[in-house]
Amino acid sequence: MLQLNYSEFILETGTDEAGRGCLAGPVTAAAVILPANFENKILNDSKQLSEKVREQLKPIIEQQALCFAVTHLEPLVIDEINILNASIKAMQESILKLNPKPEYIIVDGNRFKPVLDIPHTCIVKGDAKFMSIAAASVLAKTYRDEYMNRIHEEFPMYNWKQNKGYPTKEHREAIRKYGTTKYHRMSFRLLPEQLKLNI
Repeated sequence: MLQLNYSEFILETGTDEAGRGCLAGPVTAAAVILPANFENKILNDSKQLSEKVREQLKPIIEQQALCFAVTHLEPLVIDEINILNASIKAMQESILKLNPKPEYIIVDGNRFKPVLDIPHTCIVKGDAKFMSIAAASVLAKTYRDEYMNRIHEEFPMYNWKQNKGYPTKEHREAIRKYGTTKYHRMSFRLLPEQLKLNI
């Protein structure tokens, strides 16, 4: 059973990101403040939920949250500042959009940089322990999936609708065949043999 709060603060936000390991598309983060009376028996870490269940939870979270925000950071930014920094920046930007301003932040994972003067705690596997992080993980994942479905229409040969930009065999084959797009992360190892030198 997920816990509602980590701290004693009422305005505690959970934050999480989706798409860190992808070869294409943005890294997407969400931040959510849930009300003190929030209950949901289905809510869990988005990776444990089917796409159908995530889609069912999305409007429930959006309607019942005190506030929420989502941020997409594009591949150009990821390539410039690296994926870890981009993930943190996307979470920070989501938190800064929240109104009311949170009094405490709980972050999924083990790395974060402070936002304003708000105290924070990093929680490994936090999306499977706390409701607000789980809610953020669901929003980050569903918003990112929608984004990937949209850009799939532009470049259907990569089948982003299916693989969402992750390094599947099919996605890599398409990169080999068609090259890269503006949505690919050029700082990532897009093809396994990229590092081989022709000596």
